[in-house]
Parts: sequence; C-alpha cells; structure tokens
Amino acid sequence: MPEAPTIDGANTTWLLVSTALVLLMTPGLALFYGGLNRAKGVLNMMMMSFSAIGLISILWWFYGFSVAFGADVNGFWGDPGAYLGTKTFLAETDLWGATAENPSGIGVPLYVFMAFQMVFAVITVALISGAIADRAKFAGWLLFAFGWATLVYFPVAHWVWGGGIIGGDIHALDFAGGTAVHINAGAAALAVVLVLGKRLGWPREGMKPHNIPLVALGAGLLWFGWFGFNAGSELTVDSVAGLAFINTQLATAAAVLGWIAVEWVKDRKPTMVGASSGAVAGLVAITPACGFIAPWASVLLGIVAGVVCALAVSLKYKLGYDDSLDVVGVHFVGGWIGSLWLGLFATNSVNAAITDVVGASDGLFYGGGATQLGRQALAGLIVTVWSFGIAWVLAFVIEKTIGFRVKAEAEVEGIDIAEHAESSYDLSPAGGGTGSAFAMAGIGTPGGGATSGAKPEAEPAEPVSEKVAG
Repeated sequence: MPEAPTIDGANTTWLLVSTALVLLMTPGLALFYGGLNRAKGVLNMMMMSFSAIGLISILWWFYGFSVAFGADVNGFWGDPGAYLGTKTFLAETDLWGATAENPSGIGVPLYVFMAFQMVFAVITVALISGAIADRAKFAGWLLFAFGWATLVYFPVAHWVWGGGIIGGDIHALDFAGGTAVHINAGAAALAVVLVLGKRLGWPREGMKPHNIPLVALGAGLLWFGWFGFNAGSELTVDSVAGLAFINTQLATAAAVLGWIAVEWVKDRKPTMVGASSGAVAGLVAITPACGFIAPWASVLLGIVAGVVCALAVSLKYKLGYDDSLDVVGVHFVGGWIGSLWLGLFATNSVNAAITDVVGASDGLFYGGGATQLGRQALAGLIVTVWSFGIAWVLAFVIEKTIGFRVKAEAEVEGIDIAEHAESSYDLSPAGGGTGSAFAMAGIGTPGGGATSGAKPEAEPAEPVSEKVAG
C-alpha cells in the first residue's frame, strides 16, 4: 500500500530558492537591457521588464499554468480548467507529480512548482522587449505581452514540458528552456522588429550603450540567477542538479572567452559589453543542454556559442533589421546552438532520463546516430514558425489599431518622457541655472549640446529626422 503523501523538505527548499533566483533574473535583465540602451529610453526599457513581472504572473496563476501543465488535451494545450486561479491547492495530496502509486510525487507542493514555472514565463516575455528599444508604446507592449503569452508561451511550454507534441511525441530534449524560452522569444523578437521598423537614424547614427557598469551588473545578476534557472529545473536535489549547476558555470565562462576572443581578433580590443554579452550567450546555449551533456561538452558548447553569437549580432547590419539589443543574435541563435548540441552530445551516461523519461536518444557522438539531431531541429523549427507567425500578426494588428510604435517626435525627444513622464538622470546644475536637465543631456536641443548654444524659443526647430539624440 502506498505511503501517505509527504513533503520533501530538501526538494521544496531548493525549488523555492531557485524560484527566487529566477525571479531576480528579470530585474537583472532590466539592468542589462537598460545599460545597453540610450539614456533617453532606459526607463521605458526597464519598465517593459518590470511590467512583465506584474502581468504575466497574474495570467500564469489564473490560466497559464493550466494551459501549460494541465492534463494534455490534444498535444497542443493542457486542460484550461485543471489549475484555474479560482481553485485552491492546499490539501496534503496537492503535491506535484503525485500519482496513486506515488502520492508524494517529488515531494514539492503544487504551488511551489507553479511559482517556479511562473518566473520562467515572466522572463521569456521580458526577453522580447530588448529588440524593440526606443520605439514601442508601453500600452502596445502590454497588449502584445498579453497576447503572445496566451497564444504562444503557454502552449509552447505544454508542447515541451507538459506532455505535448514536442516532448511527448517528437521526444526532443530541452532541460531548462532552449526551445521553450530562447528560440521562442528570439523568433518573436524578430517578428516584432520587422513590423515596427528601424529606429530613426539607425544604422547611420551611433546608438551606443549609455551605462556599461549597469550592463555588467545586469549580466552578473543574470549569471547568478541562472543557476536556479538551470539546476532548479531538475526539481529535485540530486546529482543531475549538480551536473546542471557545473555545466552552467563552465559553458558561461567559456563563452565569455569565446566572445572576447572574437573582439580581440576583429577589433584588437576586448570590451566589457562583449564579455557581458558573451556570458549571456553562454547561459542561453547551455540552458537546454545543462542536464544532458558531460562537462567537457559544456566547455566546448560555451566556446562555440560565444564565437558564433559574437559574429551573429552583426547580421542585423547585413540583413537590415533593427534588433536594438541583439535579442535575435544572442537568444535566438544561442538557443538554436544549445538545442542542436543535444543532437550531438546528449548521453544517457550522465542522465538516464533521456531514454527512461523523455524517450529520446543519445546524440550523434555517443552512438545514437542522427535521430536526436533531427528531433531537435524539428522542435526548433516548429517553435520558430509558430512564435514568429503569431508575434507578427499580433504586432501588425496592434500597430493598425491602437498603434504600437511611438510618434517620431516622441522617439527623438525621448521615449521615457513621452511614455512615462520621467527621466533616468537629473543632470541639472546643483546650484540651479537656466539649463534644463534634458538640454544638458542633448535631449530636445537641435545641436545636442549645452544650453549656451541653444536657439531662442521662437526659432523653428530642425526637422525631426535630423534631430536624433544619442
């Protein structure tokens, strides 16, 4: 006879800690994206991340978790009413993974698992925002986030982890979100960029990061939180969680070296922005693979991701799409690299769940042939097409109805002022004076300089197309 349901203290504690770590990643992302942005748009950039925490958390609790992890209906979504927010789950039997034969499941309360998956949904949506910096209406962003989470992320999470077509039928591997998070968000970012168009002045005008220490701080918080993202995805305290943890560190460290090596060769100068971006590229690439490959393969993966993503960010200049903060070059490309890596290096020798639970195969270099590589490619392709298509339609409809892109004047003068009525830095003189903070920052003055060179109010301003501030 099965034992009575019992909470496993170690597993529950680890998952609670991991949830907090992953939640911290979204403010870290806000700092990372904010530092990469221009000064006149940093608050809008950060607001998109923080608003995702608010909006997606509520949606996930109310119906998103049910769609993603409810009992499979048709391979595409779970039972929407299974964990509806109007219900409560506090009984001693409400443990995640509980069955009649194993009433304790993994010993983790359902709400703990729900919260862990909630913060994944939050940051996936927030990732998209970096591609559309400086030009998206905040109301348009909220409407897009609502629609994309509902129509794309929640179902895709079911496809990958909830028993849907990717994990349950195709048997593709994704330990912590290479397909469900990074390919998914990267494809959506590209679609929205194509609908909104280029920033005024891009690529003619220099649009450099305004605060590199913020970039480094954000990257550091992402790196720290990612241990919960990856090692926490094992859900239990065991050797595979340890494997995911060490693989996350090794791949990220290697990717930093790979990215700055490219900079050294191309420009003769390694940069802090490059090192920070390399870290994120490594974190992205190791996400789907961290619990399924050996540490030596993680090092190699990190090097490849750092080098390839460093080269991929330049594609936007060659192909003409304005991905402001390189979401496509880092997350979409990095997610694909990590997902395909499983088709080469996944091995049951480090995680028997590859065959026993997922029904997948060893990678090409471990004697499994090309079968798993094909599965990984098919899974990535399905998510890419679905996410890109839905994101493009959503962005197009929003643009043609309430408007998704801000007016040219607002973009030039600063989206922070236009959308939020605040600015990130007070640059007014300590002792007062006639110059405003915006004039000193080069915002709203045709020459972009100090107030001493400003024109009288009665003199017409130059055309907005020639007035792009840095």
